[in-house]
Amino acid sequence: MSELTLTVFRLGMVILLWFFVFSVVGVLRSDLYGTRISRRGQRRAARAASNRPKAPAGIAAPLPTGAPGAPGTPGAPAPASQQQSANPAAPQGRTGAAYRGGNGIPSLLVVTEGRLAGTSLPLPAAGVLIGRNPECALVLDDDFASGRHARVFNRAGVWHAEDLGSTNGTFLDGARLTTAQPLRVGATMRIGRTVIEVRG
Repeated sequence: MSELTLTVFRLGMVILLWFFVFSVVGVLRSDLYGTRISRRGQRRAARAASNRPKAPAGIAAPLPTGAPGAPGTPGAPAPASQQQSANPAAPQGRTGAAYRGGNGIPSLLVVTEGRLAGTSLPLPAAGVLIGRNPECALVLDDDFASGRHARVFNRAGVWHAEDLGSTNGTFLDGARLTTAQPLRVGATMRIGRTVIEVRG
């Protein structure tokens, strides 16, 4: 075997070794820190909101045709990280058991504490998956949330909350969820530093 062949072989082995090391580091990082949350959608939503004509005080500006949440738009609602609409029927500054608006049936999730405070998400018939992964309907920018942390779903006409085996747990009105529990208007869910209020 010539010296050139031996050198090329050694170089190839070194490259393979480093490739293996980087692969292992990438897998460990994904397991420890979860999926990185993209902010592109948030920046696009912010630019669209700044370019949208402002309505007079007390009157909500209509959403442009084809926008997420606009009337007649087909498909599932956009992720809540791109929806910063406020609930006009809900009084500001009242959280937890103090709020008893609406018809008593949960229809809206509102983030009241955490990095996404002010974000609201209507409850679709298919339910809501909550976590750090981009596939979730409510994508949390919270270091203490798991990729698929919890879900809110409808069972026999009653909305329930369920923890999906998360590392740090899900707390409903201060009690840790171990099984699926019914939700009421005014209930609060805590996931890490994020608090989500159920509104009607």
